Amino acid sequence: MCVGPTLNWPAIAHYLVLGVIVSGWVVEPLVTTGDLEEVLALEEAAFTNPWTRDMFEWELTGSDVSAVYVVRQARSAPIVGYCCVWLLFDELHINHVAVDPRLRGRGIGRALMLELLTDAGRRGAHRATLEVRASNAPARRLYESLGFVQTGVRRAYYTHPVEDALIFWCDIAPGTSPASRRPFGASEERE
Repeated sequence: MCVGPTLNWPAIAHYLVLGVIVSGWVVEPLVTTGDLEEVLALEEAAFTNPWTRDMFEWELTGSDVSAVYVVRQARSAPIVGYCCVWLLFDELHINHVAVDPRLRGRGIGRALMLELLTDAGRRGAHRATLEVRASNAPARRLYESLGFVQTGVRRAYYTHPVEDALIFWCDIAPGTSPASRRPFGASEERE
């Protein structure tokens, strides 16, 4: 979770219980290309300038710092959202986020972001950053409610249509020691 001047701890605690546990949203790393067709279908539905298969495959296999997380209602259920991230030293770079357009507003994005920030904190991240289209008010409200603060603008960053990107940063609550980190995006064995 982010810490900062806009942080609302009671609201975050509420969503940790209702958004992740009670709603049943399961957030997990995508570790193989086996579910990539579902991700690509969501990508096409969510964006006017979608990423390619090669871009997603690189996120999965091309780097030790990148990971793709997916959201499902249950472990074997269809993917309803995803996020591509990089963990660079002590910074989490949230590069690409999507939720099935038919299911937006149901807490999927919040569950995904909370798990990403929590996991990044456990892995030693101290800050997180992302960019969002200036016109994407629902996403901006979500990020701000989690403690992200707008720190800059990239003019004409997006295409289809051309639009500014707003740059957001937040501090991440302290996690576990760096010695307890596992490879980024790797599943944690649970007993």
